[in-house]
Amino acid sequence: MHVILPLEKMSIEEKIQAMESLWEDLCINADSLTSPEWHRDILEEREKTIMNGDDEFIDWEKAKKDIRNITS
Repeated sequence: MHVILPLEKMSIEEKIQAMESLWEDLCINADSLTSPEWHRDILEEREKTIMNGDDEFIDWEKAKKDIRNITS
């Protein structure tokens, strides 16, 4: 099935509601979903960099601010 939403005509609130509806529906069946193998590989690699001290966690608010600065 191919669904086309009129995104250019939707308000921000309507878009957020659509995303929330999709997310809620996906969560209902989360146990039947499997992540692809490459996803596990990436998570394992990221865990290694944290354990080795080659990377670190940063505050989510700071991360969002950094992303906004990079993309604007």
